[in-house]
Amino acid sequence: MFTGIIEATGTIKSLTKPRLEAEGGSKDECCLIVHSDKLNFNDIALGDSIAVSGVCLTVTELGESTFSADVSNETLNCTNLGSLVDGSLVNLELSLKPESRLGGHLVSGHVDGLGILHSKGVDAGSLSLVFAAPLELAHYISRKGSVCIDGISLTVNEVDGFNFTVNIIPHTAAETTMHEFEVGRQVNLEVDLISRYLERLLQKDELSKIYSDNKAENDNEGLSVEKLKASGFIK
Repeated sequence: MFTGIIEATGTIKSLTKPRLEAEGGSKDECCLIVHSDKLNFNDIALGDSIAVSGVCLTVTELGESTFSADVSNETLNCTNLGSLVDGSLVNLELSLKPESRLGGHLVSGHVDGLGILHSKGVDAGSLSLVFAAPLELAHYISRKGSVCIDGISLTVNEVDGFNFTVNIIPHTAAETTMHEFEVGRQVNLEVDLISRYLERLLQKDELSKIYSDNKAENDNEGLSVEKLKASGFIK
């Protein structure tokens, strides 16, 4: 679990596919190596979780100022990590400790989908960024709610259909990757956890009806040898 408050930035040292099937890996499995002079490596151990531009990854190797993490095809398909190249700048955050201050909002590091920077401007010294969210995520994003963009916890200022606006103060722009954002850039989006659970709770009546219909159908069928076999109780 993370807070969306970026601790440091780093650069991609390499994005490789080092493991062969004969060595117990997949030909399509990627290995990401990140270098950072700003991250506190004394507080990192093998197996720890680090959010890399909002993507929760597990540390598999540690160097003096680098760490490695394996990246699955699922992660590459659902995030913008696959578009990174050597030298790409990324946001970094170590996982939340129970005694840490929760400066942002609760972030899981499990990216929900990709958004696109639709437009950018300046608002009284701050950056005003308008992002377009995909259809399946847009309804989770609300005015004055929280959203995580490339690992950064941000407050939504305005919502207009699929588009939403966030303001980036100079400090956040300077200390994260946002100072290099250009229109058309794909970003990792993670919507607020509460909104996802709320939607599921609102589906309670629909789920209850499905359960009742299935129960009635099963009750009408009664117990049979075929049903016990299909359920794995007998062979």
